[in-house]
Amino acid sequence: MKTYLQTYNLTQKVIVAALAATVMVALLCASFFVLEPQISHGQSDSETFRIRQTINDETSFHVPPANVTMSSAISGLGGGNATGTTQYVVRSNNASGYYVEIDFFDNAGAYAMRGDEDGGAQIIDYAGDVGGEPSRDFITTASAQFAYSNYSSTTSDTDGSFLNNGTLCNNSTTQTIGRCWKAPSTTGFRIIDRDTAATNGATSTLYFKVNVPSGASPTPTAQTYTATATLSVFVQ
Repeated sequence: MKTYLQTYNLTQKVIVAALAATVMVALLCASFFVLEPQISHGQSDSETFRIRQTINDETSFHVPPANVTMSSAISGLGGGNATGTTQYVVRSNNASGYYVEIDFFDNAGAYAMRGDEDGGAQIIDYAGDVGGEPSRDFITTASAQFAYSNYSSTTSDTDGSFLNNGTLCNNSTTQTIGRCWKAPSTTGFRIIDRDTAATNGATSTLYFKVNVPSGASPTPTAQTYTATATLSVFVQ
């Protein structure tokens, strides 16, 4: 009887040990299958992303035009000419460039330049325009006239209206100081047309001219005459 019990107990121990071993092997196998992809294959991942920064456009007058005092007084009866200039500089980081327009304040009719003391006295706007474009050289009339021109340190900056071919303005690629003259207008007229940035500044000069013929009709009254102009810059 004792021998049987000992045999039974030993059998139980063997069975328990076998079951324990089986469970342990099963757990190890399960762990292997869970961990195996990471251990065996070294799994990796990657994501691409962007970093963006906006730079604002800055296009403005680095040096604005100053008020102009004409070079000399003109005899109202004997006549004569006077000129004046003002320089301006535009800076821009706009890769497509910019353009500049000029317009003149005009109370009524074609008179941008009017008397300071008597607003009814005026010097007429230049009468030499050709189809709304500047004329080559200053064309005189029997009346006193006021005109303007534009010249840039970089010829290609100047709008084609102020370029000439030796005979006509608004033609060719030649720029000559005081060659192409334009009548003032209350609507903006393009004087600069640049297609690149100007981060260091681009310089241009406006020229003004008043011509009073001898015995002008009507005779300009003795006083100071003033015209008011506005320059505006726009990105392309």
